[in-house]
Amino acid sequence: MTDSRDDGPMVTAKKNSDELTAATVPHAQGSSAVARAVTINKPVTEVYAYFRDFSNLPSFMENVVSIDTPDRARSHWVVKAPGGTTVEWDARVTEDQPNALIAWTSEEGADVPNSGRVEFRDAGQRGTVVTATILYDPPGGTVGKLIAKMFQREPAIQARRDLRRFKQLMEAGEIATPAMNRKQFEEMGL
Repeated sequence: MTDSRDDGPMVTAKKNSDELTAATVPHAQGSSAVARAVTINKPVTEVYAYFRDFSNLPSFMENVVSIDTPDRARSHWVVKAPGGTTVEWDARVTEDQPNALIAWTSEEGADVPNSGRVEFRDAGQRGTVVTATILYDPPGGTVGKLIAKMFQREPAIQARRDLRRFKQLMEAGEIATPAMNRKQFEEMGL
């Protein structure tokens, strides 16, 4: 008998993906599931260390305004939401396996109840496979999820973009942007 499992995120399963994903997240909160993966050409120790310092996350997470960390287990998140507003929550780390896994859950009273895990897997010469799995309850339910998608603030969209920016930052030391720099403005006479 062959094993039909693979190393893709559980949320990519064709059947019961939300339930399967929730089963992999300790202290799961949230009815919608998102999972994305990226391979970063850096050693797992370096990738994990950068991500584990939560104060680094706003450097590549586009909608994260700030993260305050009173200690290694707790954090306070402020995140941009549609319509120029922000949402906030307190989170606590529920599992931390150095160079392998960080899992969290939001605390009671979160504007967006959520939980998830980020896995770091050594990929040998290819670097590190980073898989982010997020469960969340969108504010406003299905309508709120649709509005967030229209404003490009929906977690599935953001997870893909944020992981791409994380890869760029770790591999190149900067995030590519279509914005013009000062020299380009000067060359155009602007």
